[in-house]
Amino acid sequence: MRVVVQRVAAARVEVGGEVVAAIEAGLLILAGFEEIDGDADLAWMAAKLAKLRIFADAAGVMNRSVVEAQGEILAVSQFTLFASTKKGNRPSWSRAARPEVAEPLFQHFVGQLESVLGRCVPRGVFGADMQLHLRTTGQSRSASIHAIRNSPAATPYHDRSCASQALLPSLASPRGFEPRYLP
Repeated sequence: MRVVVQRVAAARVEVGGEVVAAIEAGLLILAGFEEIDGDADLAWMAAKLAKLRIFADAAGVMNRSVVEAQGEILAVSQFTLFASTKKGNRPSWSRAARPEVAEPLFQHFVGQLESVLGRCVPRGVFGADMQLHLRTTGQSRSASIHAIRNSPAATPYHDRSCASQALLPSLASPRGFEPRYLP
């Protein structure tokens, strides 16, 4: 499982020109799944994201979680997080779970987030042609985090083939999940 998290002032998902999900301040989560992902992976990631301290406290230090900040979460399935560009110029998504596997994983993951947060989590429409709009504010306009759970079944984090690492090269960490904030 791979996620990219963006702290947002607001975000929304549109399908066919209609808003299908929207949040105010909180986290936008793009989530990609592999066939090997299981309940333990989903639960671990949901708990990690709910506890991730990337919201400012009274002193302006990123020291509060989305729960403590009373923020919202918008979840969007994103199979392209498993893109491989090792060979040629056309990305391969062969490691991404097939839709019939990924959709139940995504729905279960959102259910895990809802359990941890104790409230509804708006979500994009799985497999739809979605338009994603987000707005960030503050000195740290981007608090993007790329996270992969280091489990025996997971690919090592230092695998540089994933497209999201190409987009966020300064976030790679051979030690596993370690947030790094972009300016």
